[in-house]
Amino acid sequence: MHTSSFLRSLSVCLLLAGTAQAQFPMGGMPGNRSQQQPAAIPGTASDAPKGNGRLTGFVIDSAATRAIEFASVAVYRQADNKAIEGAVADAKGKFTISNLPEGLFKVMVTFIGYETKTISDVRLTNGQTRDLGVIRLTGDVRTLQEVTVTGQKALIEEKVDRLVFNAERDITAKGGDATEILRKVPMLSVDLDGNVQLRGSSNVRVLINGKPSTIMAQSVADALKQIPADMIKTVEVITAPSARYDAEGSGGIINIVTKKNNLQGLTLNIDAGVGLRGSNLGLNGNYRRGKLGISLGGFGRSNYNTPGKFENEQTTFLAGGGVAARTTQAADTRNWGMFGRYRLGFDYDLSKTEVLTASLSYGTRGANNTQQLITSIYQGTAATPLINSHRNVITRDNSGTFDGNLDYVKTFKPQKELSLSAQYSRNNRNNNFIADILNGSIITSREKNLNPSFNQETTFQADYQTPIGKNQLIEVGGKTIFRQVESDYTYLIAARNSDNFVENTSRPSNTLNYGQNVMAGYASYQFSTRNKWNIKAGARYEYTAIDARFSNATDNLDIPNYSNLVPSVNISKNIGGITYRLSYNRRLQRPGIQSLNPNLIAANPQNASIGNPFLGPELTDNFELNFSVNVGKVYLNLSPFYSYTGNSIEQVRGSAALLKAAFPGTPFGNFLNTAINDSLVGGAVLTTSANIGRQNRAGLNLFANVNITPKWQLGGGGDVVYLSMTNNSPNAALRASNAGMVIGARVFTNATLKNNWAVQGFAFMRGRQVQLQGIQGGFGFYSLGVRKDFGADRRGGIGLAAENFFNFNGFKIRSEFNSSTFSQKSVATLYNLGFRLTFNYRIGKMSFQEPQRRRGKGINNDDVKDGGGNDQQGTTTTAAPAVTTPRRNR
Repeated sequence: MHTSSFLRSLSVCLLLAGTAQAQFPMGGMPGNRSQQQPAAIPGTASDAPKGNGRLTGFVIDSAATRAIEFASVAVYRQADNKAIEGAVADAKGKFTISNLPEGLFKVMVTFIGYETKTISDVRLTNGQTRDLGVIRLTGDVRTLQEVTVTGQKALIEEKVDRLVFNAERDITAKGGDATEILRKVPMLSVDLDGNVQLRGSSNVRVLINGKPSTIMAQSVADALKQIPADMIKTVEVITAPSARYDAEGSGGIINIVTKKNNLQGLTLNIDAGVGLRGSNLGLNGNYRRGKLGISLGGFGRSNYNTPGKFENEQTTFLAGGGVAARTTQAADTRNWGMFGRYRLGFDYDLSKTEVLTASLSYGTRGANNTQQLITSIYQGTAATPLINSHRNVITRDNSGTFDGNLDYVKTFKPQKELSLSAQYSRNNRNNNFIADILNGSIITSREKNLNPSFNQETTFQADYQTPIGKNQLIEVGGKTIFRQVESDYTYLIAARNSDNFVENTSRPSNTLNYGQNVMAGYASYQFSTRNKWNIKAGARYEYTAIDARFSNATDNLDIPNYSNLVPSVNISKNIGGITYRLSYNRRLQRPGIQSLNPNLIAANPQNASIGNPFLGPELTDNFELNFSVNVGKVYLNLSPFYSYTGNSIEQVRGSAALLKAAFPGTPFGNFLNTAINDSLVGGAVLTTSANIGRQNRAGLNLFANVNITPKWQLGGGGDVVYLSMTNNSPNAALRASNAGMVIGARVFTNATLKNNWAVQGFAFMRGRQVQLQGIQGGFGFYSLGVRKDFGADRRGGIGLAAENFFNFNGFKIRSEFNSSTFSQKSVATLYNLGFRLTFNYRIGKMSFQEPQRRRGKGINNDDVKDGGGNDQQGTTTTAAPAVTTPRRNR
């Protein structure tokens, strides 16, 4: 089959996908719906009842009397013109459409360059197989351009309950990682360190294919670097999750859906790239035969040539006023590392109503940072420094994450389903540093901090759904998570340049063992009225039991257990072409290991940090009103929102002496007095976390997409958030409040050119971030890419992408923090100008397979906060019938 024929077939299928999308607002045609997609409301087309009827036939060219490969065939209910099922003809023009119920239907057969053929009054009885015989299509070249116009799939789509970014259409993503993809998703912002925010909130849960991973609990920013951009199909954003989802993730849910297929045959994809800042190599194979599908893939990436600079000036004040100490610092930094992710998965149809899926994956990271830090400390208002210090620091942050999943789904009848899931996940991490303290060029002493840790989760989940009548659906389920966290930390010192390290007695070593068991149950009710009101309401109850202790203490940390009831309501209706959606939900955010970790990180002893193992959860109430409309070639989405968080987990900065005295008589205060001692030099600023905040967040998100021409799209938008924060600290020195606007904006464009050329551009800007004790500076990012596909069936491609190509002097991020006891101003300079050359090639061939039954729902543990932690049970959105990889020319 020639490339032009394949492209015409693809355009038709995408056109049908768009038609199905309009008629199936819950996300796709029946029989081709992903395993993790939430059940649609009975009464919509995506809930059309299924049966065991079948339609068969052959599609041929009426003039040439030859088969039309990959012609699209769609079945509609004749009574209301609702799409029911679809398929694509094979290389011989034959098609088979299964799972059809009883009824009267019409069949539409389409292919670009031919007139549409409609066969009406096709009646099926239960279990009947009906042969439509030979269907002849008549050529009509006048329709070619029109169908091509409507066949282009949008880069960003708005579903009823989520926004979907189609990352596979992003030609600049080759050779990058998930960080670069998430920067382009509306409502999200990702800073230059990889920390994710949704509408200005970092309390977001990130899932991979609807499932959690302990790698996300350790650090979302680090985890995103392990996910290759080439393997991401879509990114889904849910701002108002229902009761079915875990209560965790007060800001919302992000689900990263990776590419997969249900085609028959064997293929191997090769992706490689080399650039100024990094290189990558990926191999991914897929095999499917009959009921069994197997996938095996691996991806490795290295980054290098990433220099940076850091400048800092801070002052600590005396209790009665006046300057206690002033510190100035300057550093040159360099980052390099290796990242990889490897996965083996399989799925098997046990029977016509039972499906078993399983997967094993392993992710690894090795991040390294060197810092040449010069510090000057002035006592009081003295003009001459009391201490001049020169430190060379090497920080190594290595981790490995294993995830295993097993899912079973039993379908009793349409919309009646039982799903059982189990998951084991473990992340092992070593976050260490070694510092040489110099006098000129002579090493006078050495310091080392070793912090091996692990985060382990075992999860069991059961979900059941059943329809009630024609327009109601009930979902119930239960879940338990057994979570174990351990952080072992040791401080060592050595004389001069010796490798003979001994324990530092001024900083006692210890081990935190933190056990957390979560038991949850939920129920939700979904109702659709005749006048198109859609209502879904539910509640989720979660009980959390905690057993935490230090290894060198006989008593546990005495952290109380807690329970939470979290309701949710979603209401939607289309009025005059505008879809309105009103939602309310309560979300829970538990502290993660990064916030709990009691290891004192003092690679820079003047800017140290320590976790708080006594942290409790925070609760957030979210309200959202969403408007979406299509006007001609323009799509517009507008979302005002408001949220309130009490007892929020906030970072607290202050002098080491102040924080030691800020929590008198509390377990945390006693812990700080033991952990810090007098080991930090006078004038040092220490950062920790505490449940002392209250947040009010109100904002507006706007997104628009315009199809300027059939092959040229332009889109963009922004969000404006007003954030008001205060705390209720009993210590006047820590009491703080702050308020201000947080603004973000993005714009993108992509164009398809002749001869398989494509070009794409993107730009993003985020303003300063308001924090409780100050502000963090804003930044920008932009990229431009061009790509050329080659081969008769576009088996390969080569691309060139450039990022921040005018940024020769680096991005400067200015931050400022203040309280009555300290002030701090810093400037971080990041050099992220980059160029990347990419290459990919596909070996092998696959043929079309009929849409598979829905796979297992899977597990999502969305209940941990970690400076960007995230949550959701993901949904994979698939459209109408897939298109096969075409045959080579003969």
